[in-house]
Parts: sequence; structure tokens; C-alpha cells
Amino acid sequence: MLPKENRLQKSKDFDLVYKKGRFFNTKFFGLKYAVNNFPQSRIGFVVSTKVHKKATKRNLLKRRMREIIRLNLDKIKPGFDIVLTARTGAWELEYKTIEENIIFILKKVGIFK
Repeated sequence: MLPKENRLQKSKDFDLVYKKGRFFNTKFFGLKYAVNNFPQSRIGFVVSTKVHKKATKRNLLKRRMREIIRLNLDKIKPGFDIVLTARTGAWELEYKTIEENIIFILKKVGIFK
């Protein structure tokens, strides 16, 4: 589980990232990010019903995404609010492929050390 100080929890924080943040999309994931004034980065996850109708599949994908971020948290630069969004078809991917996609996105936008 992600430490509490690294979680994006409030809807106003999500809204702020959506309004003022920059974005990068791939086939299976989207990433929106904005600079915050905190000494750590905060990450939120979104998996909509468009990805899969069953909540168990959506929650499985969210747990995998959280675990990938948790294991690589020390490599993420501080001072960002990040919203990681899963797209249609992402729930079919294996863990290793999900990890490669997420790390690729983070490196591409310059958040990953």
C-alpha cells in the first residue's frame, strides 16, 4: 500500500490536476501531472467502467498499478501530483507489461529518475 502522504485522495486535488496539468497518453494508459508545493509526489489512480464492467477486474488492475508505483516510489521525482488512468484493454495485460508501460510513461514525461 502506498504511504498516505503519497496518495492523491481528494476530488479537488484530482480536479486541479485535470484542469492545470499536462498529459501524456499511450495505448493502455494515460498520465496527467501537475507541479505541487509538497516535498513528495502524490499519485492517484483511475480505472473506469469503460475498462471493464466488473469491479473485481477494475480493482485488480488498480492494485497492480499501485504496487508498481509503490515499488518504484523512490525513483519518482518529488513535487508532482500524478493521475494515472487505465484505458480499455489494460486489464488484459500481464503485470510485467503493465509495469513496462507505466515506467515508460513516467520516463517520457521526465518524472522518473
